[in-house]
Amino acid sequence: MADLKIGDRSLALDEDGFLEDAEEWDEEVANAIAATEEVDLTEEHWAIIRYLRGYYDEFQVAPMVRKMLKDTGKSQAEIYELFPSGPGKGACKIAGLPKPTGCV
Repeated sequence: MADLKIGDRSLALDEDGFLEDAEEWDEEVANAIAATEEVDLTEEHWAIIRYLRGYYDEFQVAPMVRKMLKDTGKSQAEIYELFPSGPGKGACKIAGLPKPTGCV
């Protein structure tokens, strides 16, 4: 398990770099994780991140990729363009969600 240092905070990450506690997430954390993923966050990224956070807040689980694509109107190619490591490993990680089930 590693830690993510942000200012005077030290946040626990799992072995894949996902936050151990989704409640510790904020925009500063998202920017720090995005930097580790080599992603420069734009408003398009934030729209997906807000969607993921809202879905997680309501259902306590990340949406399935097909559901995310339908709800956001994005294609899988567009998601991979925004988050090169993918909707689970990249988008969910930056959004501070736990690693999705079935995510390799």
